[in-house]
Amino acid sequence: MTHDPHNPATHSADAGRNIQPWAARSLLFVPGDSPRKLEKALGGEADLIILDLEDSVAESVKPDARDHVAQALGQPDRAKPLWVRINPMDTPDALRDLVAVVPHRPDGIMLPKATPDEVRLLGHYLTALEASAGIEPGSIRLIAVATETAPALFRLGDYAGVPRLDALTWGAEDLAAAFGASANRDEEGNLLEPFALARTLCLAGAHAAGIAPIETIDPNFRDEERMKRVPEDARKVGFRGMMCIHPAQVEPINRAFTPSDEELDRARRIVALFEENPGAGALQLDGEMVDNPHLKQARGILGLAAK
Repeated sequence: MTHDPHNPATHSADAGRNIQPWAARSLLFVPGDSPRKLEKALGGEADLIILDLEDSVAESVKPDARDHVAQALGQPDRAKPLWVRINPMDTPDALRDLVAVVPHRPDGIMLPKATPDEVRLLGHYLTALEASAGIEPGSIRLIAVATETAPALFRLGDYAGVPRLDALTWGAEDLAAAFGASANRDEEGNLLEPFALARTLCLAGAHAAGIAPIETIDPNFRDEERMKRVPEDARKVGFRGMMCIHPAQVEPINRAFTPSDEELDRARRIVALFEENPGAGALQLDGEMVDNPHLKQARGILGLAAK
């Protein structure tokens, strides 16, 4: 079943630890080889933590990082959902990562440099590993980083119905390397055209598949104005949450993806207005016409508030 981020019926019954991507405002990366950073993250305000075994971990210490991640996952009474970013499926490290972490029941796996076919293959691997570990089939969910190679850009409309997949996100750094680009942003931090296109395609692909679109990281964590503006802009265009690489980014991201009292009040009034007038196509509210797209937006805002 795909997971509609606005439909509580598709949410996990475990409303505590198992906050899933459709309900997470902030998704914080923590290097898998740093228990100290993980301890700090667990005491912070991020909704979901991604233990990284890929880019932030040097090849020489990946075995140690797997051990650290397995130990973190094995802690009783985990207070936050813990996901793991494994290495790409075309590397030998991917299976090593899965064998090391799946028996410890991560809440989910993030697959970098993904295509729909690789996400499906990963799902098959997880089915076998869950069975071996005595874990409920399908309980480990997936996020795909869907724009990190040139071929992946042409597959962003193909994620509908992919098993286990709860969210799509995107990345500009690896795509820049794939293009041979010298930069992916201009001097003001705005995305250059090819990377803005990748972002838009990810957003469209996620909504077409009925799963959550997650904004990528912003590498700048010292500019307070930018940390406020970027997640606000992401929410405006339809992203449901945002990844981050530094604890300082968590609070502005959480704030941006939390509807204001004014937004909630207007959304409730729009929903109530249509409930009072079943069958109406367009109605008036505060001197403005509202119709079905406004109703859908209002329900989306109320869905964000339910996170």
